[in-house]
Amino acid sequence: MNFEHLIQINDPLNPLLDALTREQVWQGLLLRVERPQLFVVGLDGCTILNRDGDTLERELHYGVATVRDRVTLTVGEKVRYEIAPTDSYVGGTLTMTIEAPDELQLFLRFEYSTTLAEPTGVDERRTMEIVKSAYREADIDTVRLIRQFAHTGELPDTLH
Repeated sequence: MNFEHLIQINDPLNPLLDALTREQVWQGLLLRVERPQLFVVGLDGCTILNRDGDTLERELHYGVATVRDRVTLTVGEKVRYEIAPTDSYVGGTLTMTIEAPDELQLFLRFEYSTTLAEPTGVDERRTMEIVKSAYREADIDTVRLIRQFAHTGELPDTLH
């Protein structure tokens, strides 16, 4: 399954929305890498197994289940997660990319590629839409948390 969507961070036409800087969004994405339990429901903990330049290997602990992933950073631009498939979890990739078409607008693009087969039947298509909706809601929540951490001054000055 391939799926992508865009979330607008800054909207010059909406004065009620606090604007974030590209650096704040980047620091929020790095916080999600370093402390994912702040962002991911059901995640009990994260162990960073290895750091090599802009690549991290992690173990994510969900109760008794453990998922391994590799995170690759393109500094100031994107974060790519590569999730190893297990018997219980679907493997795939998630890439979060900061996009700024001009100095007033800022977006975050989420791109998913999973090992889930493309649906063929009506029930499978419904299930796939539920999965996509869950991804979209989790991503909206990620942006909400980045906003919250930026507003309260909880984003670190620099993580990388």
